Amino acid sequence: MRAPLLSLLLAWGSAFAAAPAQVPATAAAVASPLHKQLGEIQEITRINPQRALPMLDKLAAELPTATTGERANFLSLSCIAQYRLGHNERALPLCEEALALGRRHNDEDAIARALLAKAYALFAMNEMAQSHQLVWEAEKLALDSQDRELRIRAMVSSGESYAEDGNFPSALNRIQAAVTQARQSGDPLSIVITLNSLAYLYNQMREHGKAFDALDEAYRAARTLDSPARLATLKNTEYGVAMDSGQLQRGLKVMREELALARQIGADPMIGTALVNLSDCHLKLRNHHAALSYAQQALEHARKRKDEQLIAVARLNIGQAYLAMGRLTEGKKSIEEGMAWYEKSGHKPDLQMMLTEYGDALERAGDYAGAVGAYHRERALSNELFEKRRQKAMLELQEKYEADKRQRQIELLRQENQVKSTEIDNRRLQQRVWWLLATVFALASAIVFMLYRKVRQANAQLEEKNQELKQQSARDPLTGLYNRRHFQEYMRGHQDTERRGAGLNPQGDDMVSALFLLDVDHFKHINDTYGHGAGDAVLREIASGLREILRETDMIVRWGGEEFLAFLPAVPRGGLDEVALRLLSDIPARTIDYQGTQLSVNVSIGFAPFPLTRGAALSWERAVNIVDMALYLAKGHGRNRAYGVRGLKRLDPAALLEVEQDIERARRAGLVDLSVVQGGMPVLRAMS
Repeated sequence: MRAPLLSLLLAWGSAFAAAPAQVPATAAAVASPLHKQLGEIQEITRINPQRALPMLDKLAAELPTATTGERANFLSLSCIAQYRLGHNERALPLCEEALALGRRHNDEDAIARALLAKAYALFAMNEMAQSHQLVWEAEKLALDSQDRELRIRAMVSSGESYAEDGNFPSALNRIQAAVTQARQSGDPLSIVITLNSLAYLYNQMREHGKAFDALDEAYRAARTLDSPARLATLKNTEYGVAMDSGQLQRGLKVMREELALARQIGADPMIGTALVNLSDCHLKLRNHHAALSYAQQALEHARKRKDEQLIAVARLNIGQAYLAMGRLTEGKKSIEEGMAWYEKSGHKPDLQMMLTEYGDALERAGDYAGAVGAYHRERALSNELFEKRRQKAMLELQEKYEADKRQRQIELLRQENQVKSTEIDNRRLQQRVWWLLATVFALASAIVFMLYRKVRQANAQLEEKNQELKQQSARDPLTGLYNRRHFQEYMRGHQDTERRGAGLNPQGDDMVSALFLLDVDHFKHINDTYGHGAGDAVLREIASGLREILRETDMIVRWGGEEFLAFLPAVPRGGLDEVALRLLSDIPARTIDYQGTQLSVNVSIGFAPFPLTRGAALSWERAVNIVDMALYLAKGHGRNRAYGVRGLKRLDPAALLEVEQDIERARRAGLVDLSVVQGGMPVLRAMS
């Protein structure tokens, strides 16, 4: 496993947090000694933040006589040093103090630097959305700045934020503009920083040739700096491009060179990351003994530095090496120890990725039960993350609705005030001109009538919005399918279906309802490779396909992140395998055009009749659990297939619990009757 913070080290930390501060040309000649010292410490912070902290503490005594900009730079640099050491709880107050200082003195450059420092710290805490907003706020301030380095830093940070959101056109626009400014300045350091970021972006866009071209130019500029640290940073980026483009031997060579450079300059964080990446590279090359050796070196290095995250990653790689060598007990123990840190720290997206890799490794090692267990944990975590995103979307929708409601109330109050003003004017007019009383009364009545009609129209619009909100609460906003909540309410209204079958049709077929649970194969790979926009496009296309493949009377639900549930009323019990085969065949046949790339995916399916056995009082929730276990079995046995539950041999609590906990063992024990439907050739196509 490559170090989870590799993207952070490449995209955020190496480019910005350590770039020596630039000053406008008009002020360069009068730069203070403190300003120069801060610039020197910035480079040390990038290489060894532990060494930089005492130097910053020593400079603190000079702050009372420093300028506002110098004090703000000191606080921002202290924030960066703390978050690089993993002390986020110390970093954020320093950023806030720098931000308050800049705002108090109306220093937009200081505010922009503080916003960027806070954004980097929040990014390290996996608060990407908030981090991106701070970067874009800083960019607006920095674009008018006379400080060239600040402008370039803000533009590159903005580009990388757009890339994190999957908006590659905007990201490329920002970073190419930064490269142009760097080239115009002729400053080798700015050229190295911007080209390194451009290479990283091209790699995300899978344009590996352009990434290598950008790195070649960056290497030429870096050699004029005589900076081993900058060369090591470029080696890190080149390693990522080489690995993602399948050039494993090149990646191995580059990472060895980076390790040598990191040891030459004593850059402990770089050394730890290089050891982990070498271990990951050897795992991919099937050199398991070498992978184990580098991972153990990384573990020893991380323990000396008390780097808990690096310790966790090293243990994960040690565990994968053990699994590949057949040492299953040791491998599982090491991986579980590594994942424990991520569970404790709340890094749930990283933990989800690790569970997927864990399941794949167990599957390769032949431990199918363990693989199913890992997939089960990954699905549960995926559903949790999906539910949080859904709740956030509902809160945003509710806030928008409340804002519209408040606006309508304000408009009504404004109209009421107009009415009151008109009535006052009418009373004054009555006192002065009695003969116009009848006319004024008629006019006031007409105005009140018109306002009454407007109030009724506003109430009607409010009722319409309420109905719209109710409809939206039952639908998934991305796919337009029903959501899990609506399905639960629907099933609570159909309790009788739980206790009896649907009977026989005129042809004498045994008619039942049925549950089909589908999961998109390798969906995380699509998100990682093409961005979350591509993943959303795939989910929308599958939703459209399910509407065409199934009947109008069938209820189709977005069950979780990439899971779909279909409830089919009144289908022949003997025709369920045919439905599964049609789903396995028709969904991969559909293609999704996303930004010039054609995508197509397989699905894995679990299905069962409902009720499972005629006359059995088995709740729909337990039926879904059993179908879910059948899906895990399909995932654990190679994906692109469907496992169907024909029926249960026993319905006592112990037998049901055995089926729900380990359906594979239950099948071997004769407790459950399963059918297997194979899909066609597996696909995960991407054609430009």
